[in-house]
Amino acid sequence: MVFAPDTEVALRTVVNLVNSAANGSEALATPEDLDHFLAAEGFSGSRTRDGEELASVRQLRQQLAELWTADEDAAVQTVNRLLREARALPQLVKHDQWDWHLHATTPEAPLVHRMSTEAAMALADVIRGKEMDRMRTCEAEDCNAAVLDLSRNRSKRYCDTGNCANRAHVAAYRARQAAAG
Repeated sequence: MVFAPDTEVALRTVVNLVNSAANGSEALATPEDLDHFLAAEGFSGSRTRDGEELASVRQLRQQLAELWTADEDAAVQTVNRLLREARALPQLVKHDQWDWHLHATTPEAPLVHRMSTEAAMALADVIRGKEMDRMRTCEAEDCNAAVLDLSRNRSKRYCDTGNCANRAHVAAYRARQAAAG
C-alpha cells in the first residue's frame, strides 16, 4: 500500500471521473449517468440531481484532468484552490463500512464541493509524498486516459478503460513473430 486506503479510493475515483471523458467519450451526459457514477464510486450525501450539478461535476472533471498532467507547482495551486473554494475543514469521521478517515466537508455540502475536496485531499497526499510520477497517461497511442500506478515497481503503463494493455501486447507479439519469420 502506497497511501492510506481512503486516499487510494479517492484517487481511483479521480481517475474514473477523468476517464469518463477519455478518448472523446462522454459517460456523464445526463444526471442519471452521474447517479450511476456516484453509486459505483460509493458517494453519499445530499444531491440536487439537476443539470447544474452535472455541469459542476463535469467542470471539476476538466480541472482534475488538467491537474493530472500538471507539474507540482501547478498541482499545488489547483489543490489549494479546490480546498479553499469548498471551505474545507478536515475532520475524522466513521460511516457506513468505513473506519476512521478524513472528510473535509459535511454530507450536506454541494456534491461538487464534496467531490473536489475528496480529490484535493487525496492529491495533497500524492504531492506531499513526492509521488506525482504515479499519475500518468495511458501509453497506448490511441488513448489519452488517466492511469494511477499504485504498483510497487511503478510499472503500470496502460489504463483500465478498455483493452489498451492487451492490444499493445498483441501488437508486440505480432511484431516479434514477423521479425522472427
